[in-house]
Amino acid sequence: MNRQLIQFTKSKKPISEPETKFGGQPNWIKEVEWPLSRATGEPMRFICQIVLSPELFGESEAKVAYIFMTDGKDYVDGTWEPDGGENAVILQPGSTEAPTKKYTKGPTLYQMVKKMFQKRLQPEPCEFKVEGSISDEPDFIPIDQRSELSDSDFEAYARKLEGNKIGGSPIFLQNDEFPDSEPWDLLLQLDSTSVPFYVNFGDAGIGYAFISKDRKKARFLWQCA
Repeated sequence: MNRQLIQFTKSKKPISEPETKFGGQPNWIKEVEWPLSRATGEPMRFICQIVLSPELFGESEAKVAYIFMTDGKDYVDGTWEPDGGENAVILQPGSTEAPTKKYTKGPTLYQMVKKMFQKRLQPEPCEFKVEGSISDEPDFIPIDQRSELSDSDFEAYARKLEGNKIGGSPIFLQNDEFPDSEPWDLLLQLDSTSVPFYVNFGDAGIGYAFISKDRKKARFLWQCA
């Protein structure tokens, strides 16, 4: 199973091409499709865009995946659910089931930084390029088979799957959780404790984006400790 480990590099200027990145504003390759929160109707926060490289995902009509999650001033429940209407993965080219609007600019990732004359840290929008080589890692082992591993074997297996990455096999914080009964491949694994920006996946949570085997659908969910 191929994966690309993610190394974040802060961009000094806005990225204008549809390359893999976190934060900033999405670089759409088709029409604008900014997803809306089911609860509030407001635009979701843009997390990242992932180029679906053939080395990781094979040949497909979809070329870029755009990942969003509801995260505003007011708390909204259910952002962890793949079909809860509070997160979305938009594939382009492709079709989407989420309600969208043609916002040219919307909420994005931010860092908390110190500003002059401010006692508290203030949010500042940010944007990160992605680097990292492609390598191989073990295939996913379902929980019923993992339970048969010795403690040392499981720890060795888990260490090989942990971290921020594109593609590869998921290592779940809780029980195995895929969007539904269909076969899915891991698109993104994002550990909120080891990223250079704020993202709300609960208590030390990890976000998981999945893409269907036929590359026509994608879903997002998160788990926390």
